[in-house]
Amino acid sequence: MTTSAEVLIDGFERVREVVHEAVDGLAEAALNFRVDPGANSIAWLVWHLTRVQDDHIADVAGVEQVWTADGWFERFGLPIDPSATGYGDSADDVAVLQAPAELLTGYYDAVHEQTLRYVRGLTDADLSRVVDTRWDPPVTLGVRLVSVISDDLQHAGQAAYLRGVIARTN
Repeated sequence: MTTSAEVLIDGFERVREVVHEAVDGLAEAALNFRVDPGANSIAWLVWHLTRVQDDHIADVAGVEQVWTADGWFERFGLPIDPSATGYGDSADDVAVLQAPAELLTGYYDAVHEQTLRYVRGLTDADLSRVVDTRWDPPVTLGVRLVSVISDDLQHAGQAAYLRGVIARTN
């Protein structure tokens, strides 16, 4: 029998696969390449999807974000507020994010591990808990987790596409 937690873990594992396929082995120049000045880079996409996952999982789990708890904010050294996740970033904000593969995947993997620790402890009954009343209908834990997986896969897919574009132009 497969549990809801196991299905969610499978979803998060699929995100991890795509993130690593998009990032591993790329030089920093490729990670920071943008097809035009208004476009996102692989580095920004992976950082952003990781920040959103970190923010959302920490919120529902009632724990501090990996970003601040484990010193990733300092390691990245970005001139941003520690609570920033990339939502609403301008083209200039995207350009500020410059990071090597090891930093990006290190942070992603740390968030992934915190996510799996949290999800492994969930029961089916936990998924109906309302976690955000700002929406109509209110957002349940199950919906929030599926939303994070969906958003992450979209951004990871964009990063994978960019990797293909870079490979074809070199």
